[in-house]
This record gives sequence, structure tokens and C-alpha cells, in this order.
Amino acid sequence: MNDRLKAAINQQVTEEYTAAYIYRHLANEMDALSLPGMCQWFAAQAEEECEHAYKFAKHLIDRGEHVVPKNIIFEGAEITSPKQAFEAALEHEKKVSEQIRQITRLADEVGDLESRGLLNWFLTEQIEEEAAVGEILDQLALVGDDGSGLLRIDARLAGRSDASAE
Repeated sequence: MNDRLKAAINQQVTEEYTAAYIYRHLANEMDALSLPGMCQWFAAQAEEECEHAYKFAKHLIDRGEHVVPKNIIFEGAEITSPKQAFEAALEHEKKVSEQIRQITRLADEVGDLESRGLLNWFLTEQIEEEAAVGEILDQLALVGDDGSGLLRIDARLAGRSDASAE
């Protein structure tokens, strides 16, 4: 495996674990706002990000490489509304989408066809991730400050019992 690509995939392992920290933080913030459904949704998202890290790590291991994650750098800000939490989530998903595109471009540049299956899966996954968060933001915009509307969205998001539900 090309050294630059190996380094980029190793970095993505760290980025996925960082995403898990971000989502866990957002879950905590929703819990503090007494929104257990949104807390559950973000917690499931955090678990999914750990699964993503494992997919990248497993790709390296299966190809005879070592996983060398870096330090996670994360400073959580106080979140005061569901809208703010989901805006932060969407911003982060867009960042991850660009990271995946950069790794894909690098794999193409170095002719690493073996990574394409993994990377194509992640490119599709990122479309789904951004769409799911965008839909929730659209719904939050529709209900605005209506408490009953927020509680209905919260109750719906509580139905996410595992990472594949959204």
C-alpha cells in the first residue's frame, strides 16, 4: 500500500473516533436539555462512528498494515438547542465527506484499486449521513419554538435503537 494512502487512512481512523466524541458530546447536551430521543439518536450516531473507524482499521489490517491512530483533539462547546446540535452535526458530516473525497482522490492518484470498494461505501454513506441530519434540521425549522413539535421530533428520534436505523 502506498505510504501516503496508508497515512491518510490511518488519519481517517482518528477522524472517525473524533466524530464519535463529537456525537457523544451532542448526546450529552441533548440529555442536559431533557430530550432523551435526541440524546439516543446522537448516542447511536457515536456508536456508528466507532464502527466506521473499525472499517478503516480493518482495511489496513487486512492488507498487512498497522493501525496507528493519532491523538484525538476535541473541545466541546455548550449546546443550547436541538437546532444548534444538528447544525454542528451537519457541519461535521460535511467535513468528513470532504475527507473521504480526498482519500478517494489519493487512492485514484496512486492507483490503489483495492481501496475503492471501501471508499465507495463511505462516499454513499456520507450522502446518507448529510441527508438524515439535513432532514432533521428541516423538521426543526418547521416546528420552530413549538414545544409539542420538538417533543414529537424527540419521540421519533428515540426510535433509533441502533446505528443503522437512520
